[in-house]
Amino acid sequence: MLGIHHYWLFIATAIVLVITPGQDTFFILGRSLSGGRKSGVAAALGITAGSVIHTCLAAVGLSALLATSPFAFMAVKFAGAAYLIYIGMRALLSKSNALPGDGAPEQSDAWSAFRQGVISNLLNPKVALFFLALMPQFIDAASAHKVAAFLALGMTFVALGVVWCVVLAVAAASLRGWFLRRPSMATVLNRVAGAMFVALGLRLAMVRQ
Repeated sequence: MLGIHHYWLFIATAIVLVITPGQDTFFILGRSLSGGRKSGVAAALGITAGSVIHTCLAAVGLSALLATSPFAFMAVKFAGAAYLIYIGMRALLSKSNALPGDGAPEQSDAWSAFRQGVISNLLNPKVALFFLALMPQFIDAASAHKVAAFLALGMTFVALGVVWCVVLAVAAASLRGWFLRRPSMATVLNRVAGAMFVALGLRLAMVRQ
């Protein structure tokens, strides 16, 4: 259908890739530990929204620009790295002993986590290149429905990803209760989350095309 072949092999491949720790995984962990379950789930949904956009871009061929233009790749890469480092430094330099989000309305904190998840995912050029590298292998070159096939495979990947990301966010948020029962550990948690984001930013900055 739609020129898609070996669909179940695609699903198996996608599952392995989804559960393999990467930038999105650690971003969700950081938001869940620092902001709680709602923040973590919102971050997971934000990353999912970013993946949907990447899927649409890959389907119409716009993401190919990142694969062919070193300048575009570098611009997106360093913008994403700078954003992650900025988030991390804010947490590292925080002097409050409260956990992020404790004193703010939950809805506002969740929206912030969602927005950061979208931006983090969109500014990761590896995601765009991943979609362009993986999905064409499961689409017949002679298919007249390549855009629809891209969307079908992309949405399959996104569906698997959102399930895993939400489970991860909820599981990580459960650890936050341990820190809440020990107020003196709040600063440590801020530092850990901040260090994770800074490390992710530096890792992304060193990615080569």
